[in-house]
Amino acid sequence: MEDGNLNLLESLGGIGMFVGAYVHSLDPKKRITIPAVWRAQVGDPKSLFVLPDFNECCLNVLPASEMARRLERLRRHSLADKRAMGFMRALGANSDLVSWDTQGRVRINDKLLGFAQITDQVQLVGAMDKFQLWNPALRTESDVVDQQTLSEMGSYVDV
Repeated sequence: MEDGNLNLLESLGGIGMFVGAYVHSLDPKKRITIPAVWRAQVGDPKSLFVLPDFNECCLNVLPASEMARRLERLRRHSLADKRAMGFMRALGANSDLVSWDTQGRVRINDKLLGFAQITDQVQLVGAMDKFQLWNPALRTESDVVDQQTLSEMGSYVDV
């Protein structure tokens, strides 16, 4: 991305739109480099929530502002709602809050890396309001877009 476009995204305070895919190696300290264009999407605060995906063997990474929006829905549940409290406890215990260093690297904890089976390579996949971290060997989706499947998926979410 051109520096001018990156500066524009940063001046907007992040719009939370993560698109594209990247493959990176974990460095010796198990840090992952977040692409500069995605860091510009985060906005304030400049931190990310990392949590296990509910359906796939990958990690979801959400800007703190997006996670706060989603937590509002969870807060509507009563403290007496045993299932909701169990879900929040499990999610809280198995998530992490990270910030990047001056070079754009984050350290994902070993427990989460183990959940996604990420060892030396990681594929960062844009998922619109979040991005995902995958072990490239476990990612089953093709990089080629099948128009019929995409159309069916789009109809499901009413795009």
